[in-house]
Amino acid sequence: MSNAISWFEIPVKNFERAKSFYKTMLATEITDHHMDHAKYGVFAYDEDNNKVGGAIIEMPDAEPSTKGTTVYLNGGNDLGVPLSRVESSGGKILMPKTDIGENGYMAQILDTEGNKIALHSWS
Repeated sequence: MSNAISWFEIPVKNFERAKSFYKTMLATEITDHHMDHAKYGVFAYDEDNNKVGGAIIEMPDAEPSTKGTTVYLNGGNDLGVPLSRVESSGGKILMPKTDIGENGYMAQILDTEGNKIALHSWS
């Protein structure tokens, strides 16, 4: 079976601010792939093995939101680690690390752009 998600895009208003936030919080790289009409930054992912990936995007019609679809980003081996960097990176914790039983742990944050994003880990 393939993944239900094949790609995601997180809309941002200030590309450099958002890039700094996500790079710091997730301790990952974001590679610029700008287009004529958009600033585009791709999260590090396993492209060689067709794994799910995504990006941040700044363009005129891309509106950050706390409503609608919620993207769950990989919180690594311990969700407490990226959560400890949320507020110092300019974000806000909306829901702290929460035990969701056999499905591990989740938290919800507000990024620097006004998006509600969830984080998930198994510990």
